[in-house]
Amino acid sequence: MRIAIDGPEQLLAYCTSITPEAACTSVQLHVQVSPDAFADYWNAAQAIAGVQVALAANSPFLFGRQLWHETRITLFEQSTDTRPDELKEQGVRPRVWFGERWITSVFDLFEENLRYFPALLPICEDEDPLAVLDRGGIPQFPEMSLHNGTIYRWNRPVYGVVDGKPHLRVENRVLPAGPTIADVMANAAFYYGLIRTLAEAKRPVWTAMSFTTAAENLHEAARYGLDAHLYWPGMGETPAAELVLRRLLPLAREGLAGWGVGQAQADRLLGIIEQRCLTGQTGAAWQIGTVQALTRNRGLDRSEALRQMTQRYIEHMHTNQPVHTWPAP
Repeated sequence: MRIAIDGPEQLLAYCTSITPEAACTSVQLHVQVSPDAFADYWNAAQAIAGVQVALAANSPFLFGRQLWHETRITLFEQSTDTRPDELKEQGVRPRVWFGERWITSVFDLFEENLRYFPALLPICEDEDPLAVLDRGGIPQFPEMSLHNGTIYRWNRPVYGVVDGKPHLRVENRVLPAGPTIADVMANAAFYYGLIRTLAEAKRPVWTAMSFTTAAENLHEAARYGLDAHLYWPGMGETPAAELVLRRLLPLAREGLAGWGVGQAQADRLLGIIEQRCLTGQTGAAWQIGTVQALTRNRGLDRSEALRQMTQRYIEHMHTNQPVHTWPAP
């Protein structure tokens, strides 16, 4: 596989295994929804994916190079892409996929799975779903679930059965891990609050935004973090931090109240998001600034600067103080 990433610096590498995927550690958030509400929640999650990444960017370095603020996005897309060029030209979809349209039902996604993606693992179970239904039982759909698990949508549909009850979930997969548990919880609060408000809005945001624009927002945010300019209906191209502060934080607060989250807890977690926007210091921004300072002020080479930055990152992580409070070296 060829991995080519252009950022402030460039990376061109060829890999004979999927080992680079090990650099793609993520936090995956799930929200369980009714079948009737699934499309609204999935569309809402797609619409805000770029904003999530801009706020949470935390992987600016790979193999010693400074690349995207959230390099994990393009790395995951490339490190799993085994399509030869002729299949790409023919329009064969990649298995790490944002998608190509807003949906009206969860069936749209499962039908795309069948239409576009061959099974990687030809494993069949003994279950006959129709026979299970005829007996009044709940089918597990093991082949469907296995196949769905080999298609890495940034927001993935999940069917599951727990304690004999079937359910659907939206699995949100765009967020990186870290830098601290406090930051992860703040990212989760922002997501759960915002997705609820947008999914239940009388005029859905995706009716005023093209799907292509939502995909472009994701890659713009991955490149530039909080410095990205993202499109949002009614605001046009707007700096990510300004978009969050002026428009999206109040919506997230409203959504958390709808979930029954107490005001004190919502204020604490969303306050972290607010301060991250005001300071401009994400995990990626702190890493870049620290490496630059160590190189400029102390004359360290890139390798040693990265080593010392990582040591400091670990120390700060164990304090569980949000990244916007971390000092520069």
